[in-house]
Amino acid sequence: MECISIFDMLKIGVGPSSSHTLGPWRAAERWIAELEEQKIFESVNRIKIYLYGSLCLTGKGHATDIAVVMGLLGKDPVTVAIDSIPESIDDIKAKNKLDFGGKKVIPFNFKDDIIFKKEFLPFHANGMRFEAELTNGKTITETYYSIGGGFVVKEELTHAKENKATFNTFPHPVKTGDELLQHCNAQNKSISRIVMENELSLRTESEIDEGIARIWNAMLECMFTGCHTEGKLPGGLNVKRRAFEMHLKLKGNTPYSNPQEWLESIRDTEVRFRQIIKWVSCFALSVNEVNASLGRVVTAPTNGSAGVIPSVLMYYMVIENHDANFDDVKQFLLVASEVGSIFKKGATISAAMGGCQAEIGVSSAMAAAGLTELMGGSPEQVLIAAEIAMEHHLGLTCDPIGGLVQVPCIERNAMGAIKAINAAELALDTDPNDAKVPLDKVVNTMWETAKDMSSKYKETSEGGLAVGVFLSDC
Repeated sequence: MECISIFDMLKIGVGPSSSHTLGPWRAAERWIAELEEQKIFESVNRIKIYLYGSLCLTGKGHATDIAVVMGLLGKDPVTVAIDSIPESIDDIKAKNKLDFGGKKVIPFNFKDDIIFKKEFLPFHANGMRFEAELTNGKTITETYYSIGGGFVVKEELTHAKENKATFNTFPHPVKTGDELLQHCNAQNKSISRIVMENELSLRTESEIDEGIARIWNAMLECMFTGCHTEGKLPGGLNVKRRAFEMHLKLKGNTPYSNPQEWLESIRDTEVRFRQIIKWVSCFALSVNEVNASLGRVVTAPTNGSAGVIPSVLMYYMVIENHDANFDDVKQFLLVASEVGSIFKKGATISAAMGGCQAEIGVSSAMAAAGLTELMGGSPEQVLIAAEIAMEHHLGLTCDPIGGLVQVPCIERNAMGAIKAINAAELALDTDPNDAKVPLDKVVNTMWETAKDMSSKYKETSEGGLAVGVFLSDC
């Protein structure tokens, strides 16, 4: 059974899309590593990159071409200076040369050597092919698929072991919600404890804590940045950043100078009932405005849905429990990641395969689950919350205007966060014996719905708002 870690489901990267930006970036890095393993890297004279299907249809709006090139430069999306990206791309365009892997300079024309092809490759809508011309005159190619959430494979499922996924056995192997509950009941442990024991089979507790702390700090920094940045988003739609003004109206006068002090200042602000939704929306919008501007976010489980989990976690820390600390953050994220992995194993977290139900729907289910356990819910109630959240996202399409992760994507994060909170509250008031739809049924239903959904509603910008609203209208 595939073992998916919290650090697989929650990854630090660069916006605006985990499948269209982070995935292709990682694929380029992986290709270079494989060329080096095969000892042919030094023989590469020229390269071309072919982007297929959804990577073609919405690739430019999702900065896929930029992401691939940054990967070819050997830059790491976790650590690269965000402000350096435009300079790197402009330099390549001006000189028609690329520092391949940061190790050798080769000719490269940004316009001619990245080819967008509308045809769909087998196995997944997000296909890409890397081609290298060698000094001996031979041409070699390698094909990868970005399957959502920053995951990259050569051929999904069919050659799974070749894709270097983790297939060692967790002490509590889980593929479905029912299996997760069986482990919880047999061990008389919470979901977070079961997940933690699985993680401990991969790394030490201090390594886990350090990794989760990095994830949370990246989330907090992203919200802070979004709430303190005004102006318009890039891309041509002229979308105004709204988190800045919302935050300005909501915040008190308590001074602060960094994200942690900012969090404490919000906790000191008197929050009335009608302001709760505004605060949650502000947190969610802030993240996805940063994401839309190629900023650093946490894939949770995707970049397009990156705002749901941090905003719901902030809701808990700001509204529900002012004494919440790192242990609460850790518990929330452990639970959320496990629910996300169940959807990945049983359905998809790729909008190109399942529409936005696979992104916002899954992130809302993850957040609802994490919040429910923090608020004292049983393992059964945690999964009920996840089921409720997804049930009310079924059929949600992915139809970004202009291929940009802006409209309707940014607002959908706010809606997904509010639904997650509502789902948690409903689940906490539900007797598990009265629940009608188990999580596994809604996972399967989501996948069946995804397969039935027209391709024009799966991140192609060929249906829905993407054709109903013209760029000239904006």
